[in-house]
Amino acid sequence: MSGDGWRSLFNDYSNSSFVELLRRESPHLVPGVGPWRAAEAPEPVHGTTVLSVRYRDGVIMAGDRQATAGYQVASRRIEKIFKSDELSGVGIAGAAGPAMEMAKLFQTELEHYEKVEGENLSLEGKANRLSQMIRMNLPAAMQGLVVVPIFAGFDEKAGLGRLFKYDITGGRYEETNFDAQGSGSKDARDSLKKLWKRDMPRDEALRVSLEALIDAADEDVGTGGPDLVRGIFPSVKTITRSGFGEVPDDEVRRVCEAILADRARSGNGA
Repeated sequence: MSGDGWRSLFNDYSNSSFVELLRRESPHLVPGVGPWRAAEAPEPVHGTTVLSVRYRDGVIMAGDRQATAGYQVASRRIEKIFKSDELSGVGIAGAAGPAMEMAKLFQTELEHYEKVEGENLSLEGKANRLSQMIRMNLPAAMQGLVVVPIFAGFDEKAGLGRLFKYDITGGRYEETNFDAQGSGSKDARDSLKKLWKRDMPRDEALRVSLEALIDAADEDVGTGGPDLVRGIFPSVKTITRSGFGEVPDDEVRRVCEAILADRARSGNGA
């Protein structure tokens, strides 16, 4: 191959956006692209409630474990919080299949950018890339396969945690303190409004997040609460200057049990 040919081939694959490369080479693999016929398909599986909370050291992301298909429980152990890279994560709500595909593709997008450019995207840049991917899913969203994630991470330049919410068109909006998405999001946000405090330590932020998910489960039939019989509890992640971490299941269980015990003593469940 001639020098010009090699340069042309390199230029074709050196785009820092993996999604753009995929859309050019294999458009059928891009989420949201394709002939959607939702009316003819079975009821899609939906993830329900996810939230993100800023605290002193960064952000906490949490989600219940239930997925629904219509009025039935499709899964009791679905994971809704995904690592995007070492300093960011995405929580999925909406159509579970496309949402999980988008979360995995977003992770590949950030890895591809780092390899091509030799550096990481800024947190703002990551939020913008996810916005573009949500916009690409709009044709599917118009057929009922809506994906509305939460994106959060630690901004090394600013030295603090930040979180972003989106609409189905890819509109991106930064929230200062907390946000929730999914069927139980209104109840979770109402709870967070009462419980959130500036510069909370990790333990308090964990309890506040779990209180909000339990409040959402109490009011929203789609949101799964702590299941003491099966041993199923919300998944919780932290993102700080030290990176993306998982809150151990045993710790989540202890906090959930303490919350439920306190509510049992109050006599009204609140």
